[in-house]
Amino acid sequence: MKRLEITSASNPKLKYVVKLRSCRAREESGEMIVEGFRECRRALDAGYRPRALFHCPEFYLKNENEPSMVAECAALGAEIYSCSAACFGKIAYRERPDGLLMVGPHVSVGLDALDLPAGSLVIVTEAIEKPGNLGTILRSADAAGAAAVIVCDRTTDIHNPNVVRASTGTVFTVPVAEATSEEAIAYLKKRGFRILAATPHAEKLHFDVELTGGVALALGAEQYGLTSKWMDGADVRVRIPMLGVADSLNVSAAATILVYEAVRQRILGGVVKAPGFAPWHGEGKKDH
Repeated sequence: MKRLEITSASNPKLKYVVKLRSCRAREESGEMIVEGFRECRRALDAGYRPRALFHCPEFYLKNENEPSMVAECAALGAEIYSCSAACFGKIAYRERPDGLLMVGPHVSVGLDALDLPAGSLVIVTEAIEKPGNLGTILRSADAAGAAAVIVCDRTTDIHNPNVVRASTGTVFTVPVAEATSEEAIAYLKKRGFRILAATPHAEKLHFDVELTGGVALALGAEQYGLTSKWMDGADVRVRIPMLGVADSLNVSAAATILVYEAVRQRILGGVVKAPGFAPWHGEGKKDH
């Protein structure tokens, strides 16, 4: 386990982290960037084991829990690099860094690695293009207690730093599998999941369809929607009512509406228990 100080912006370790902003570099190395206290904290709490941690005390927000996180990563065997403000600024992905950045292995798995309980809820995405949308879908999946997110025929890298950021670290708390659409459809049908295809052209409204039991909610690309593979393979097609001039919703907004209708039905049906009330602290409030 290394503990080194980096004071030169030309340090090879920093150059390597910058390279990981590229999808090709992430694919070749099998590594990803996790930046920010909240994201790093959720990753560690989920059992993620970073291979390196870069930190800069000058950027710490409160300097209360950051030192303990550094020690925790060191205890897990991660290489620890203390950076000057200028050096950390070179690798930081955020406009306002908070002085913590981990490098570690990819988190997505194959379908065979998923362990889906009977009657669970799954979100499926096909060819989602924007990292922010994929990250937001992961965040909604975590909040709704979905068992997994299956990413099919991806056009954006799951391990993109923008996915990690938009997910607020929930990419580590929700199992994420990658597959082709054909593989996912066959996998879900073999395990008895009902596939619901979301499309503005369906006759049935989403709240008129049974969403308890083993259900997979499938959503397609922002511009074109689901392909015929999912439209033909679905057990039922549903739409969200549109009362204005817009004919469609952002895919992450649609995913949230659909998954929470499933949550509502499961709570009313006694399938899951509604959590107790927790005071709201504000979106921007830091939890450390």
